[in-house]
Amino acid sequence: MIDLIRTAVVTGGSRGIGKAVALRLAQDGYQVFATYVSRSEQAEAVKDAIVFHGGRAEVFRLDVGDMAAIGEFFKDHVKDKVRLEVLVNNAGMTKDNLIIRMKPQDWETVLRVNLTGTFVCLQEAAKIMIRQRYGRIVNISSVVGEMGNAGQANYAASKAGVIGLTKSAAQELAARGITVNAVAPGFIATDMTSGLTEEIQAVYMKRIPAKRFGQAEEVADAVAFLVSEGAGYITGQVIGISGGLYM
Repeated sequence: MIDLIRTAVVTGGSRGIGKAVALRLAQDGYQVFATYVSRSEQAEAVKDAIVFHGGRAEVFRLDVGDMAAIGEFFKDHVKDKVRLEVLVNNAGMTKDNLIIRMKPQDWETVLRVNLTGTFVCLQEAAKIMIRQRYGRIVNISSVVGEMGNAGQANYAASKAGVIGLTKSAAQELAARGITVNAVAPGFIATDMTSGLTEEIQAVYMKRIPAKRFGQAEEVADAVAFLVSEGAGYITGQVIGISGGLYM
């Protein structure tokens, strides 16, 4: 029997939290399959950084809003090709607006990418992990999914849905040796938050007990723990990484 390579799939792995997770899991010995949708140069840079430090990585273009493309990705590159031990569902998007101004397509697009895409990736990974009776799945939710946020009804709904999906999948898959957890980052210093004006950043900073934005590497550290052997009895949990930010 061929000894397949231990592999972690990280969706949206070209920048921000996804990049930090990909780098950390490679450091922990996994071959990393990082997906991206539009920034091929950044994705290749992540791969190069992993290889430079002695790791193994591949990058793939994958739109998680395309359900058929997800199935093809797992069939062509994952199933029976590698030993899929980890899936990190990180890919996501925002299309912010007030509820009364939100276009139906902006609601539907964000839900399709952030929630349905997460579900289909989890579903495809679970089919593989069930056969090997082992797996670690971590879904990236958000503190906004727990507390809501004005102007982000679609994003908040999608991330709240990810939490419900996580808890349900954890109950279905636990007996097969598969854990399913979520992390709920608060305001993390990424491209997304760097686009906020100084005034808006100051408003959010006042609400964060830690009085700072988090770092993507801090989220990656939590993910690395949840996929480790030591976290085998932790499933269905939502780990807040928010500096104490809640309501």
